[in-house]
Amino acid sequence: MNAIVSVIGRDKVGITAAVCVKMAEYQINILDISMTILQGDFTMVMAVDLEKMTAPFGEVADACDALGRELGVSIRIQRQEIFDAMHEI
Repeated sequence: MNAIVSVIGRDKVGITAAVCVKMAEYQINILDISMTILQGDFTMVMAVDLEKMTAPFGEVADACDALGRELGVSIRIQRQEIFDAMHEI
């Protein structure tokens, strides 16, 4: 199963590193990553593989939310099929 991780907020040093470390803690493999900074706002979208994830999805989602609060950004993880359904035209 795959998921999409989105990170949005004011840019600062260490956001990408912290999110990648958090994914590694749960054995979540990063498949693809896209980042941009526009007028000081940081946006990152990651496609990740949850096949070997070591905790329940809800626990990972809570950990992402807590990390986001710590970093001062919004971090959300959504299952791929839910993300796709939300973005169909």
